Amino acid sequence: MLRFKSPAKLNIFLKITGKRGDYHEIMSRFIRYDGLYDELIFEPKERAKEGFELSGRFDCELQNNTIYKAYKLLRDKNAKKIDDFFENYTLRVDKHIPSGGGLGGGSSNAATLLLALNKTLSLSLSLDELCFIGSKIGADVSFFLHERPAANVQGVGEIVTPIDDDIPDIELVFTSQACDTAAVYKAFRANFWDKIDAGLARELSTLDTKELLSFYSPLALNDLLRGVLVCYPHLKAYADFLSGSGGTFFKVKNKWA
Repeated sequence: MLRFKSPAKLNIFLKITGKRGDYHEIMSRFIRYDGLYDELIFEPKERAKEGFELSGRFDCELQNNTIYKAYKLLRDKNAKKIDDFFENYTLRVDKHIPSGGGLGGGSSNAATLLLALNKTLSLSLSLDELCFIGSKIGADVSFFLHERPAANVQGVGEIVTPIDDDIPDIELVFTSQACDTAAVYKAFRANFWDKIDAGLARELSTLDTKELLSFYSPLALNDLLRGVLVCYPHLKAYADFLSGSGGTFFKVKNKWA
């Protein structure tokens, strides 16, 4: 049995800087949140059997699952090794990262599969090659592939610049609201597009996480918070920082200690 942790992420700030076709360009600070993670568990099959088998608590069809997409794209690189492996192993995912929580669970799962199989099967794919695969799956995958605690992320998620960061002790605040990312972005475009501030985005990228959470308000740090509150007005009851497109908030523990 092989087990791999698939961590969550937080967006300390997230600023919209423009559009590229149907995609939004961003500037954001990502930090890996190791206190919350899914687990990818490869279990030996009772008897050899061809085919990819995936089990877990998912809210989408198999063909839309980020893990399945990662498997298919990785198989294009080395079908024999991938097929031989999954002839003997099934994949079970123990899910703890909430779907629609702005914590990157699906992207983390895809990245963890790519990293795990690249190492376990000696596929010898470089980080750049893995990130190219990841870019076809989701915007946050490249961050997880870098395996660094913190990074500034730009473009549509493909530009990842790892940094040394001062990260305070952070506590998650769960709302049980799964936010629709597409709806949140649509609400932002319709109501707040004129508030885009690329200069502020660049300024935020120069500060460490402790400074960001000390000197700026939740609305100043995350452009999508306004979109979330349009779509889900009941979340106004939460006065904390928002990760990504929601619906998980977070706060600094012992802020004045």
